[in-house]
Amino acid sequence: MAILEISELTHFFGGLRAVYDLNMTLEGGELMGLIGPNGAGKTTVFNLVSGFYRPSEGDVKFRGKSIVGLRPHQVTALGMARTFQNIRLWNSLTVFDNLCVSQHHLLGYGFLNSVLRTRKFHESERKVRKTAEEIIDLLGIRHYALELPKNLPYGLQRRVEIGRALCLRPKLLMLDEPAAGMNPGEVDQLIKLIRWIRDEFKLTIWLIEHHMRVVMNVCERMKVIDFGEEIAEGTPSEIQQNRRVIQAYLGEEEPLHAHGS
Repeated sequence: MAILEISELTHFFGGLRAVYDLNMTLEGGELMGLIGPNGAGKTTVFNLVSGFYRPSEGDVKFRGKSIVGLRPHQVTALGMARTFQNIRLWNSLTVFDNLCVSQHHLLGYGFLNSVLRTRKFHESERKVRKTAEEIIDLLGIRHYALELPKNLPYGLQRRVEIGRALCLRPKLLMLDEPAAGMNPGEVDQLIKLIRWIRDEFKLTIWLIEHHMRVVMNVCERMKVIDFGEEIAEGTPSEIQQNRRVIQAYLGEEEPLHAHGS
């Protein structure tokens, strides 16, 4: 069964059409990209799927059930996690605490348990800390566990943000421009990390990315939108030679190169 099904998704901001009649299916274990020129509506699609916006028309099904109308925390609880264009880490908390706090909705105890420090409270807290430690070790950031994220290089901040999402044990991980602001070395590490995460955690990854080297080397399939509407779908090699895609990006018929940014 498809993990995500989008049907006739349409959204308006006032009189402005941001997304129009978008249809797609994302299979379990797939690594798929959503690309398009600046202002194409990519992040709007992510916001519609993850509950930040409610679509004007259409439906979104996650693991076979419609999630239209659910709030972001409810969508997250079903097994969907995401990162954002602009890193949204809690810079007053350590890296370790960032990963712990992200699991708040999974704690399973109430205010009284917290005040009385009941057995349920201690068991839940131990589970949260164990998960955070496991993710920190898997991502190779143990050395930075007690650092504040704002003191880390940009590439490591991205790794922490991805780690925070992985603490939720998602079935679908949505990455919004994970390579933004990275230098070439960090981009190389990111490419390896995304592939490794998909295989290690046995999950589905859907990413938005402008960096052509990332999408061409990571994605197995891509959908391209422009002005909120699909213009192409296919493998990286097919997309690279698609005339409509080339014209949308460059305004001319030259191939898109994987080494470009």
